[in-house]
Amino acid sequence: MRREGDRAFSGSPHEADFGSARAVQAGPLVLVSGCTALRDGLVVGEGDPYRQARRAIAAALEALAVFGLGKADVVRTRMFVTHTRDTEAVGRAHRDELGEVRPAATMVVVQGLVDSRTMVEIEVEALRRDPS
Repeated sequence: MRREGDRAFSGSPHEADFGSARAVQAGPLVLVSGCTALRDGLVVGEGDPYRQARRAIAAALEALAVFGLGKADVVRTRMFVTHTRDTEAVGRAHRDELGEVRPAATMVVVQGLVDSRTMVEIEVEALRRDPS
C-alpha cells in the first residue's frame, strides 16, 4: 500500500484500469473502495464467503492504517454479496471483525462482481475524530 497525498493505492490492476484509488481522504473522512478477497491475483477463501469477507475487511483496514486510522474509526460499511445464502456468513464475519464498533452497515445481494471467484465486496468509511 502506498500513499500519495490524500490517496492510497494497493497496486491492484483495477486502480489503473478504472482510474481509481484504494482509499481517499476527504477532510475528516477516509473512504475505502470496495475490497474483495483477492490477494496478489489469488482469491483467499475461494468458495468460503466467511473467509472472503474477513479478508475484504482486513484489506480495508490496511488502507485505513495508511491514514493512521483503524477499526475503531469505522463509521459505515457496505457489503455486496453475490448470493442470498451467503448473507449470514458475511454478516457473521462483519460482526466478528467490527461488532464492537457497530458501524452503520448495509448489505446488498448483487448479480455478480468483477471477478466471478469473489463472493463479497466490502466498502468502508472511517472518520477522523477531533482529538479534543
